Amino acid sequence: MTDVALPADVSYPADGFALFPDRSIVAMRVNGELRDLAATVEATDEVEPVAIDTPDGLSILRHSTAHVLAQAVQRIKPQAKLGIGPPITDGFYYDFDVEQPFTPEDVKAIDKEMQRIVREAQRFTRRVVTDDEARAELAHEPFKLELIGLKGGSKEAAEGANVEVGGSELTIYDNVNRAGETIWKDLCRGPHVPSTRMIGNGWALTRTAGAYWRGSEKNPQLQRIYGTAWPTKDELRAYQQRLEEAAKRDHRKLGKELDLFSFPEEIGSGLSVWHPRGGIIRGEMEQHARRRHIEGGYTYVYTPHISKEDLFLTSNHLVTYREGMFPPIHMDEERDADGAITKVGVDYYLKPMNCPMHILIFKERARSYRDLPMRLAENGTVYRNELSGALHGLTRVRGFTQDDSHLFVTPEQLESETARVLEFVISMLRDFGLSDFELELSMRDEEKEKWIGTEEFWDYSTNALRNVALASGLKLTEVPGEAAFYGPKIDLKTKDAIGRTWQLSTVQVDPNLPERFDLEYTDSDGQKKRPIMIHRALFGSVERFFAILLEHYAGAFPVWLAPTQVVAIPVADEYADYLQEVVETLKTGGVRAELDHSDDRMQKKIRTHTTQKVPLMLIAGEQDRAGGTVSFRFRDGTQRNAVPIADAVRLIHEVIDAKTLINTAEDFV
Repeated sequence: MTDVALPADVSYPADGFALFPDRSIVAMRVNGELRDLAATVEATDEVEPVAIDTPDGLSILRHSTAHVLAQAVQRIKPQAKLGIGPPITDGFYYDFDVEQPFTPEDVKAIDKEMQRIVREAQRFTRRVVTDDEARAELAHEPFKLELIGLKGGSKEAAEGANVEVGGSELTIYDNVNRAGETIWKDLCRGPHVPSTRMIGNGWALTRTAGAYWRGSEKNPQLQRIYGTAWPTKDELRAYQQRLEEAAKRDHRKLGKELDLFSFPEEIGSGLSVWHPRGGIIRGEMEQHARRRHIEGGYTYVYTPHISKEDLFLTSNHLVTYREGMFPPIHMDEERDADGAITKVGVDYYLKPMNCPMHILIFKERARSYRDLPMRLAENGTVYRNELSGALHGLTRVRGFTQDDSHLFVTPEQLESETARVLEFVISMLRDFGLSDFELELSMRDEEKEKWIGTEEFWDYSTNALRNVALASGLKLTEVPGEAAFYGPKIDLKTKDAIGRTWQLSTVQVDPNLPERFDLEYTDSDGQKKRPIMIHRALFGSVERFFAILLEHYAGAFPVWLAPTQVVAIPVADEYADYLQEVVETLKTGGVRAELDHSDDRMQKKIRTHTTQKVPLMLIAGEQDRAGGTVSFRFRDGTQRNAVPIADAVRLIHEVIDAKTLINTAEDFV
C-alpha cells in the first residue's frame, strides 16, 4: 500500500485507531516496522495500514489466535506451561508442557473456551519490560524464562521463538477485559489485532502433535496444538475444502495405492525404495532433465556418497551444519599384532551436499577464463540427519537425490549466466506441467553485521539478480535479511493444481566456497582471479519434486510420465490377438503398452485401469477388427471410437512427444 498522510485534524501524537477507523485494518507499518494500531505515531512518521487479508495481516490474525488458544488452555489446565505460539503457513500453533497429551475431548473444551474469549472482546495491550521485570512476572513459566535475554533475533531463539523475543525491546502483551483488568499475559513481540473480537469465527483447531522444545531432541517434548485462522467463515470453509482435496492427493496415500514407492521399516525412517512403477516415472523425469541439461551446456559428473572429514571442515559444513549430518564412520585405522595403533584412522561422513566435491573437480587442474562458465550437473544422493518428527513422506527424508548443478563464472558473467539459469529452470518446470511462478529475492539486511564480502560485491550481485528477476516478467518479492551470509539468492515458487505454493528452484550466488577452497582462474590479462560459484537446484530433490507432481496431478500423470501409457482391452477373448498386434507396434516404438490378459469382464478391466489412472485405454471388438480400427477410452470415461490403427499409433506418439495431459476425449486432439 502507499504511504498514508496524517490528517490535519488529528492532534499529534496520534494512534492508528484515529488514522485507520476501517475495521479491516488490524495493524500499521510505521517507518517500515509493524506496530499495533494503539501505538503512538508522530507527524513525521511514514505510516501504512495493514489490512487483515494481506500476508502481514493474516500473520497478525493467526498469532493473535494462538494467544487466545494459550489463554484457553491455561483456563482449563492452569498448570500448563507455555512454550511458543508463532504463525505458520495458513495457520498457527502453540506448544504446552502438560502432564498428559491432549485428548479429543480436551480439544473440544479448548475450542469452546476460545469462543468465549473471542466474545469477551479482550484488548491486546503492549508493555515494554526489562529482563528483570519479565523474569519476575513470568517466574512460573520456565520456557519463557529461557527465552528472556535472547532479544534481537538471536539464532538461539530458533523454532518460532522470534515472535516472542525477536525485537530490540522485550515486551509483554496483556489481555485486558472490558473492566480494564489484566486477566492474562504472555511474553510477545507482537503486534496483535486490537481485540479478540476481531478474530471472529473464521478459525478452527486442526490437530495435535508432540514437539521438542526449540526443535531439539535434547530438550523436553511438549504438546502442540495446531490451528488455522482466516478473516471470514467463508474463507475458513474454502481452506477446509482445500485441505480435503489435499488429503485425497496426499502423495503418501497415492504412492501406496498406485504402487510407486514405500518406506520399509527394515531399512529405516526417511529412507525410501522405489517400486517398478514409481521407478519408471522417476526415470523419465531424470532422463528428460538430463537431455535438457546437456542441450543447455551442462556436463554431468559423479561423486561418492562419503568423504573424509577434512573436506567438510574446509567447506565449513562440520561447523555450521554438523547437527544436520549423520555421525562419523571411523575408518583406515591399522593396528599391529599387539593391538597398538600403527596408522591413525580418520572420520568419514555421509555427504549432506554435493558442492564441495564439485569444487574439487574445478580445482583438479589450472583453469582459464576460457573454461568459464563451467556448468557441472549431478544427480547426487545426499544424507541429512533429520529429526524423526520432521520426516514426511518423500517431501522430508533422510536420504534423497539432488539434481544439483554448480556453475563457476567470472563476475562479468554473473548476470547473463543467472538469466540463462532462470530461463532454463522455468522452461524445464513448464515441461512438467507447472506454469504459475513467482520469484523471491533474498537480500542482506543493511542493519546487521553478519555478512561477509565487500559492499561492491553485494551491490553488484544483488542488482544482477534483481535485473534478471525483473526481466523475467514474473512477480518479484524482495526480502531483506533473508540472504545467506555470503550472497543473495533467487527462490522460484510455483502453485499446484489446488493453489498451494511450493518453493522449488534456488539460484544462490556464492563467493564464499571459492574463497575457502582457494579457487582461481587465469583471466585474459594473465592475472589470477577468484570465480563466483552459483548453486542451482532445479527440482530441489527428485523425491520432493516427485511428491509435488504426484499431488499436482492427483496421480493422473501426463502420458509421457505415466508408468503404463496404454492398456489394450478386448471386448472378448477372440479380439485379444488383434489388439496384441497393436500393442507390439506401440512397444516397438517405445510406448509403454500392455494387453490385459486377465479373466475379468471388460467393464471390470476398465474400472481397474481407471483406478490405476492409466491415461489411454484401447478397446476393440468385432466392428473395430473388421474396420482396422480401435476405440480410445479416457480417464473420465469419455471415448473416441473407430480410429484407424495407423492414426491411433501416430496420435499416441504425438501426445507423448508433446507431454500432453490427457484426461478426456476433448484433450485428445
